[in-house]
Amino acid sequence: MDFINYETDNKVAVITLDRPEKSNAQHAPMLRELDSAWDTAAADDDIRVIVVRANGKHFSAGHDLSDEGKHWWSQEVDIQNKGLEAVYQWERTHYLGFTRKWRDIPKPSIAAVQGACIAGGLMLAWPCDLIIAADDAKFSDPVARMAIGGVEYHGHTWELGARKAKELLFTGRYLGAEEAEKLGMVNRVVSRDSLDSETMQLAHEIAEMHPFGLAAAKRAVNQTLDIMGFYASLQSVFDIHATGHGNALSVTGGKATILSNLQEMKSGAKHV
Repeated sequence: MDFINYETDNKVAVITLDRPEKSNAQHAPMLRELDSAWDTAAADDDIRVIVVRANGKHFSAGHDLSDEGKHWWSQEVDIQNKGLEAVYQWERTHYLGFTRKWRDIPKPSIAAVQGACIAGGLMLAWPCDLIIAADDAKFSDPVARMAIGGVEYHGHTWELGARKAKELLFTGRYLGAEEAEKLGMVNRVVSRDSLDSETMQLAHEIAEMHPFGLAAAKRAVNQTLDIMGFYASLQSVFDIHATGHGNALSVTGGKATILSNLQEMKSGAKHV
């Protein structure tokens, strides 16, 4: 793999985002490698816990908005001939589809987050069952700057509650680690230096539990959320998300890409 490292430590699989020079921004090859790593961990009977971490200063700056990211996008999404349908189907697979699958893999998962976790970065952390944050972690979803109401996986309301979710989306501001812990989005806040050791200690503690019991406990909580509307709301809000891309296409005569208003979006994360 070129952008993801995969290792095992006894009963724990460690999936590491390894594109630090790009703040672990996600383009198509990286996302597919990440999905493959999740599949490998899910299929290994010796693995009981999955850890998702990142090399470098930041966990993930979100979707890759650079020229490289746009290159992969243009190669795979036929906007000129298929318009919004092409955008919708690609995101349905690579964004909503991957994240929903990761969320429901029947093994406990832990995200270890440091630095910035922006927009698409949330879609790597939120599907995990637990989140351990370094004290320098900060979370944001500034895509309202792109005339879109939020990233493709709408965990906002469930993770933060309605009013805080609206505040985060309306302002695009960063949510610090301690505030995220108070809101229940983060399980623990630890020092940056101890993030990896604290995460692995928790992972190994969980890995001592019976795997069938772990799977049953995870399924019980996830199904409870689904009965409350989580699964249906993800699809519903994803459809709303697509209207933002449809608007961009309509106002530019069908020549727009998903990266419309790119410079304004970048300005919201210029200090990453």
